[in-house]
Amino acid sequence: MELSDYVEKLRGELASITRFAGEDVARAAELLTEALDSSVRLILLDVLSAAAADITARLDDTVVEVRLADGEPAFVVTTAPPEGEYDEPAAAAAEGDPGTARLTLRLPESLKARVEAAAARDGVSVNTWLVRAAGRSLDTPGRGRPATGRWGPGQRITGFARS
Repeated sequence: MELSDYVEKLRGELASITRFAGEDVARAAELLTEALDSSVRLILLDVLSAAAADITARLDDTVVEVRLADGEPAFVVTTAPPEGEYDEPAAAAAEGDPGTARLTLRLPESLKARVEAAAARDGVSVNTWLVRAAGRSLDTPGRGRPATGRWGPGQRITGFARS
């Protein structure tokens, strides 16, 4: 979606309003439209985001998001995966859960690219891959468990001490 078209329409409207005014008023309106360019774009993004949130609130198992790509907004529609898409070990970890929960995750671009490549390699969606990875990580002994604060066999402290 090109926001530039809408910004230009606003400029045209302001120029139309001031066409019968003096040259100084027309020039002031032109300067104002140039200064307001980024503000108008932000407001348009706010409107699009609010509309996406309103649409999402009215849909079951579907999320509509507005994402910026190359400075221009794009709508992304995501639906919840069908039952059974989450295989072991994630399904075993989720047994007894009444449903799914939504989580926003921000990743560095380099890590996101690696996750997408791994998901494509496994032939699953990024969401399924992340659910499986989280399940495996939490099911691996010694990971995802809180520290007890005690030292036991196989744990060492290295360094030096003075007396």
